[in-house]
Amino acid sequence: MDDRQLTEELYDCLFAIRTQVHAELKDLAREVGLTDAQVDALWRLSRGREMTARRLADLLQCDASTATAMIDRLEKRGLVRRVPHPNDRRAKVIQLTPEGCALRDRVIQHTIEHSPFDRLDHESRLRLLTLLREVIDGPRPTGEAIGVKDTVKEEQQ
Repeated sequence: MDDRQLTEELYDCLFAIRTQVHAELKDLAREVGLTDAQVDALWRLSRGREMTARRLADLLQCDASTATAMIDRLEKRGLVRRVPHPNDRRAKVIQLTPEGCALRDRVIQHTIEHSPFDRLDHESRLRLLTLLREVIDGPRPTGEAIGVKDTVKEEQQ
């Protein structure tokens, strides 16, 4: 297989995984009365760091007004709240409420139970994670923890 065919196969695999994951989350979204995008927002907010609407919009690849409208709907459902940013008086940080955390936990549990990666053993999943991170971020110096570079970048924004 030449490089062109290999690249096409990699893209085919990524699209197939995306389709499978999207279908699973769509079923859950429907069950809990949220849109796909709202479930995606909960997932992004679940990663442990609070974020601004602007950062969420960037992660969801939508414009700020779309993210704001989505946050408004999540806030009306009692799943998120806006609080003052610790360093920027003009900005608000989006936080999950206890109800939002419970739903986030349900989303995470659902993804774990329906993960396409379960077909791989633990060691293979670790190798895959390392390779995917390398594709996303470039190679990491030996000993650098996954996500450290991203965390520093986000905190500087």
